[in-house]
Amino acid sequence: MSQLVKNYTLVKTAIVNKKQVIAMYKGHWREMCPHMIGMKRGNVHGLFYQFDGTSGSGKIIAGSPDNWRCINLEDLEDAQLKSGEWHTSTEEFDQTCIDQIDIEVEEE
Repeated sequence: MSQLVKNYTLVKTAIVNKKQVIAMYKGHWREMCPHMIGMKRGNVHGLFYQFDGTSGSGKIIAGSPDNWRCINLEDLEDAQLKSGEWHTSTEEFDQTCIDQIDIEVEEE
């Protein structure tokens, strides 16, 4: 099974069950909640809300609308599911990460 298929399956499981995903991405350890996965320009991307860890985009501030991350699932390393609080931003967000959505989290 390819790394992409493993990551896709793991992130899809996280979305369906509202689980956290912890992983390395572009040299940074990230703790995130995935909100959707799908296609953008022929690549499988996930839209994540990062709530802890590090990022090349700057400091992670809890609840910030700046914590949204568009991640190429093929580039996730050591991805794991984790139980815990579901994190998101309460501010409106106009995503441009995914053109064709495969699955997204169900809002309550």
